[in-house]
Amino acid sequence: MSTTTGIPPAQSADAAIKENKKTLSRRNIRIGLSFIAPALIVLSVFVFYPTIKTFFTSLTTDRINRKGIFVGLHNYAELFTNADFWTDFRNTVIYAVAYAPLVVIVALAFALLLNRKDIKGVGFFRTCLFMPYIISLTVASIAWSFLLSPSLGLIPYWGKVLFGIQHMDLLGTKSTALATIIFITVWKNFGYFMVIFLAGLQGINPDLYEAASLDGANAWQRFLHITLPGLLPTFNYVVIFGLIGSFQVFDQVFILTSGGPDRATETIVYRIYTEAFGNGKMGYASALSYVLLIMTLIIGVIQLVWNNKHEKEEIG
Repeated sequence: MSTTTGIPPAQSADAAIKENKKTLSRRNIRIGLSFIAPALIVLSVFVFYPTIKTFFTSLTTDRINRKGIFVGLHNYAELFTNADFWTDFRNTVIYAVAYAPLVVIVALAFALLLNRKDIKGVGFFRTCLFMPYIISLTVASIAWSFLLSPSLGLIPYWGKVLFGIQHMDLLGTKSTALATIIFITVWKNFGYFMVIFLAGLQGINPDLYEAASLDGANAWQRFLHITLPGLLPTFNYVVIFGLIGSFQVFDQVFILTSGGPDRATETIVYRIYTEAFGNGKMGYASALSYVLLIMTLIIGVIQLVWNNKHEKEEIG
């Protein structure tokens, strides 16, 4: 008489299925890692490692030509007690607070204008307004330096001819230099944001406007209750991108004013450059870089929290 002590067929099948799932899962993980490995390598070499290295450098007195000693948070303490830093901080904040709303307003205004179908050649005008964005900021800044030159520039010339303004030097005057750089940057970048707003406008259901018109809503009411709510995700992107970009202003300052006159246009990024490559103080420049990073992160986190709160209110 013999007995069978084998595993029941049902359990054996379940075990085989589970084993196949595990094998498939491991294979999917390997395939996924192989796809993202190149990006991870690039990020590790050009983002993660420099970020970590910069932090450790900020805790030292390293100079561009020699190794320094570990000083802990001394660079940060020196930074926050330096009056020049607070000048740079003020200029950066003023630039960001002025630039971000201006570029959003200008971009939205042109997007609303060029979203109309009754304008002939609308594609041509969109292209013309987008063109400044694809021009190198360095090239654009050099061109504006010639246009604004007190001796050779067209703008001072026509200011003198039309309005009788003598010796117009917008970039060399402390009260107008930063405003001029803000204007140039808005001119340079608004075309990009205009295209983003155009995409958002074209994603709004036109039936909503038609229904609102039938209910007697005027243009302002349609804009306030249909256009703005429909553009909210676009606004979030544009504001975040604009604010973060405004904290990184450098090229136009470097080319047009070199931080002058009398530090009126010197920003934190320009100060990082001068401390690192002008004075050779890599440790101090690294501390400045981390302060700027923290400022940018704070702005980003505040914006994300506000966005999440607003989305929850809409869902609720």
